Amino acid sequence: MNRFFKRMTAAASIAALAVSGAVPCFSAALTSSAATAAASGRVVADGNDDWLHAKGSRLYDKDGNEVWLTGANWFGFNCTECSPHYLWSGDIDDLVKDIADHGVNVLRLPVSTELLYNWMIGDPDPIKSINPNNDPSYPFNIDLIKDNGEVVNSQELFDVLLTKCKKYGVKCFIDIHSPESNNSGHNYGIWYGKSFTARNGKEVEVTTQVWIDTLAWCADYYKGDDTLIGFDLKNEPHSTYGGGPVDAIWDNSDAPNNWKKAAEDCADAILAKNKNALILIEGVEGFEGHGAWWGGNLRGVAKYPVLPKAGTSQIVYSPHDYGPVVSDQPWFHKDFTEQTLLDDYWYDTWAYINDKDMYPLLIGEWGGTLGVNPDNEKWLGLLRDYMIKHHINHTFWCLNDDSGDTGGLWKDISFGTTTDASGKIVGKTNINWDKTKYEDYYYPAIWKTQKTKKFIGLDHKVALGKNGVSLNDFYSKYASTEGSNLDNGTIVNGQQQPPTPVSNPTVTYTAGNGSVTLSWGAVSGAEMYAVYQKVNGSWTKVDETTSTSYVLKNLKAGTNYEVAVIVKADGSWNTDYSNSIIVTPDSGTPKYPVATSSVQGDTLKLSWSAVDGADKYCVAYYSAGKWKILAQGNVLSYTKTKVPAGTYKLVVGAKINGEWDISNLNKRAFTVTISK
Repeated sequence: MNRFFKRMTAAASIAALAVSGAVPCFSAALTSSAATAAASGRVVADGNDDWLHAKGSRLYDKDGNEVWLTGANWFGFNCTECSPHYLWSGDIDDLVKDIADHGVNVLRLPVSTELLYNWMIGDPDPIKSINPNNDPSYPFNIDLIKDNGEVVNSQELFDVLLTKCKKYGVKCFIDIHSPESNNSGHNYGIWYGKSFTARNGKEVEVTTQVWIDTLAWCADYYKGDDTLIGFDLKNEPHSTYGGGPVDAIWDNSDAPNNWKKAAEDCADAILAKNKNALILIEGVEGFEGHGAWWGGNLRGVAKYPVLPKAGTSQIVYSPHDYGPVVSDQPWFHKDFTEQTLLDDYWYDTWAYINDKDMYPLLIGEWGGTLGVNPDNEKWLGLLRDYMIKHHINHTFWCLNDDSGDTGGLWKDISFGTTTDASGKIVGKTNINWDKTKYEDYYYPAIWKTQKTKKFIGLDHKVALGKNGVSLNDFYSKYASTEGSNLDNGTIVNGQQQPPTPVSNPTVTYTAGNGSVTLSWGAVSGAEMYAVYQKVNGSWTKVDETTSTSYVLKNLKAGTNYEVAVIVKADGSWNTDYSNSIIVTPDSGTPKYPVATSSVQGDTLKLSWSAVDGADKYCVAYYSAGKWKILAQGNVLSYTKTKVPAGTYKLVVGAKINGEWDISNLNKRAFTVTISK
């Protein structure tokens, strides 16, 4: 599959950065309580009880009530401006209020590792492109001016943003968009390998450990504020296109570019600091010969799921999906439908995770420019409807209209002043939304009540904007009457939902020499597995693990053992041992010779291990569907010269008590190749 083209985020122009009519900041006159609070330290949430967790393919609140994350992206912290774009022409309070009033219940905020690193060392980057002004005649972004007249730095701005989001009922999660602050940093495909000069003058190479350390620090710093509910570990891991030294891969290896392992290690570090944080994990570009959008390929989850030590209750997988305007793809080269998109791309790439109730999905980016290609609008509508029908969380790309190949939900933003009833001059941000994009594609996929169309927030106490309700209000007043558009329309009782029992896995085993290897499939929602053995009629715990296999050692050959594997979910063990099986290890000595081979030119040399009680040995080859003895004798080696070129399937056997051991011949067989 051809390498996919991906967006170039437009850098802000000098003209766009200027606020019309703005004058230099005055240090007296007005002060900002929000900026002062932000400068004093971390933001502390009221109650800190809005954390979410996963069961199967759904997300739930602390009471076991289902939630739906329907949000949007607001980029800029990842760029060299170190601030969300359009704060240069809009007031932060006005913008966040308007975001909430339009039903956005969560913001995905791209950042860089460089930005977090400078926060971590206590020397945050200054913000650029924003000119806050506390002149009473033109009060612009006064929340970004501290009492001493200084403009907030990037971390203080982030804290002000969290404060505003809390005020209006919006939640947030950050996404590591690039290693360094760079307006086009998303083109670089891996999480390590770039360098930057830190604020303290140190040259910093972004290694995997630096990337992990900055995210773990952030999780620890903000663990008291449930406005920041999660961490998207890396935006769009992909191939070397864009300057990365290697492709991001997904397998079970310890390779430094193995995204699955890196994500697992990073999740462990974050959850050690904040066990309640959601961990959002994107896909890669290629997996076992199958291509995808950058960040879109989650085929590897079926084979190699991310299994943090604390379990999978906080894991959310987050593919990205786009239409033909971003890059034309083969699945668009027909009169495509939802079913053809599923057959050709969606299902095996990411939709199976939801369909099989494995883990929650959040489409981290979807969107596109309208009016260029009718197929783009068609794709937007089909994806929108699929997410609604199947309760797939999502964050639209994006609010900003300066995303080069997608545009945004905003069309333009301007700031001016007006006079209130008392004659005081007050600032006013004029925000022009793309009406068609919002009303036809985004609004239908926002979580809201069925009849009254009230937006449903994720805060238990604070309503989402002027036309929204809090989570508590929804479940106490609306859930059992009109319900919501969740799953294409659902009414529930609004009571705390009892946890769905998680079944213990089906276990199989492979016998080893004085050992057995137990294997089982991953259980959705499992936090831990425990291996038990029945001893003297009672079940005794052997060990706990997050893996889906375990080796029982020091067993007696030929003896039967009864074992079981049970699951821990929602903090409780399922102590049902009815999935137990009987396992029997092999003896410590193989029943057949273990052979090694070497080839030198046309000469083949074989040697093999001795087998207790063997009368003689033979070398056999496979031909015309049958095994034929080539040589036999009471020796432990064999040499054959002038062997014709070709590939041969061989086996070494032992004769014990007058009979050849012919068990598992195909398993024991090996091949050799003679080249001339």
